[in-house]
Amino acid sequence: MWKILSFAFSMFIQVYWFRIRKKSEMEWDALWEKLGRQFRQTLFELEGVLIKVGQFISIRKDLLPSSFITQIQDLVDRVPSSPWEEIKNVLEKEWGNSIENVLLSVETKAVASASIGEVYRGKLKDGTDVAIKVQRPSIPSLMRIDFRSLGIIIWFAQHFAPVPKGFINFKMLFKELKYVIERELDFNKELETIKHFRQRFEPYPKLTIPNIYPDFSTSQVLVMEWIEGVRITDVDFLDTAQIDREELAQRLIRIFLPQWLEAGVFHADPHAGNVLVKADGTIVLLDFGMVGEISRKDANNFQNLMQAILLKNYVQAAEILRDLGFLLPGANLKIIENLLKDVLTMDLNQLKEMDLFAVKKEMNDMLKSLPIQVPTRFIFLGRSFVTIEGMLQTINPNKEILDIIKPAFTDWLTQGDSNKWKLLLKWMNALPIFKVFHSFQELIETPGQLLVQKEALQQREFYFSIYENQKKQTFILFALGIVGIFSGIYLQYPILSKASGGLIGISSLIYIVSSWRQRKWLKIMDRKTKY
Repeated sequence: MWKILSFAFSMFIQVYWFRIRKKSEMEWDALWEKLGRQFRQTLFELEGVLIKVGQFISIRKDLLPSSFITQIQDLVDRVPSSPWEEIKNVLEKEWGNSIENVLLSVETKAVASASIGEVYRGKLKDGTDVAIKVQRPSIPSLMRIDFRSLGIIIWFAQHFAPVPKGFINFKMLFKELKYVIERELDFNKELETIKHFRQRFEPYPKLTIPNIYPDFSTSQVLVMEWIEGVRITDVDFLDTAQIDREELAQRLIRIFLPQWLEAGVFHADPHAGNVLVKADGTIVLLDFGMVGEISRKDANNFQNLMQAILLKNYVQAAEILRDLGFLLPGANLKIIENLLKDVLTMDLNQLKEMDLFAVKKEMNDMLKSLPIQVPTRFIFLGRSFVTIEGMLQTINPNKEILDIIKPAFTDWLTQGDSNKWKLLLKWMNALPIFKVFHSFQELIETPGQLLVQKEALQQREFYFSIYENQKKQTFILFALGIVGIFSGIYLQYPILSKASGGLIGISSLIYIVSSWRQRKWLKIMDRKTKY
């Protein structure tokens, strides 16, 4: 517990010190790279739930710099396995019998090792090849410690991390992480999820989801059908097996698109290790421990958003983003509309000729100044979408993502559901031949609205930085007070410890007052923006 807490505290100190010293961009990259390596090593040493948290962070480039993220991206695959004797004890305890009485044989080396479970290959007494997923022996005890540590870190980030405009709700993030991970710890729930997905996708051709063996499965052991396959992103294998990449990409998106657009559960962890392909092109889906759920209301909004984007109806797309909670209250929809238009009509050929580093930096700066946020309930949906998007780009790099999605979305609409037919009618009604998107008056008013919004954002950012600087200064005093207390205890100077304690009290009071004034000011700004 203290190891991860000390790392988090050290990280905050170093980041604030760099901000105060106004270090160069190159020095910042070096710092984040070093912190990423330290974080990765700390997670490997501690194991447990924190590795799952690290995996989650590795796909959130909106929270941390890419130089940090790069160091932890391999957490998905390279998690050390447990000693076989410990795994054997778990199996025999859960089965209430010796392994020899249950299995014909079993390989003692894990074929896959993740943060919560490990997979071993074995044979049942009838000769059936099976994959045996076993929960790590230390997980139950580590889970309690890890969640306490994570809760402290989340609180610290909520109060001290310089994240503007409420971009992420850390409390909701912690609750969501805790819920999803606790669910993943119960293999009985994963067993039920596999049953659901097998039934839901039974009509899909060339798709395999492993069968399960409930008689040998418990809350900590899951026995499934063994299926041979290769990572779907192994392009050398795809070419050697002469698999049509364009057709494979189409089938992949047709599997996941309904999960994102229809109410119900979706696969929240579809990384390349969990999506395989056979030599005949059959797709194999594995590991249903981490799933998310979409409400009926959100599903309808996502369907309408997809329709708006494909039809280039940026007015409607901006309104739906607002309804879904991606825009802060009072955000100017015209700004968002024009941003969507610029991004979604970008010429990829011109982009290849640009300085990508400069473009990325400009995009990041622009996003930080916009009135947008990330609703916590969509974090795992975003993880699923971004992962599949990366796979599609690897499988079929010569085709744009929207061009891959559009025929799949069109076919999905025509599959006999009354709600889909309503959506199809709305699609047809939104076509340019039936609807005029912009009036002459809107075109005249747009430049003035953009200028007003830009000035408001600049003023908001200026005052926000003033309050943040006040909080940084009090944080430094707080840190010096802690150092002073320990120094006083070590050197046996009670006066130094008492003075440092007073310094901590004063800095804490100033920090609370500054935070209160900042929140009050933000509320006033939000009201002004609305009206």
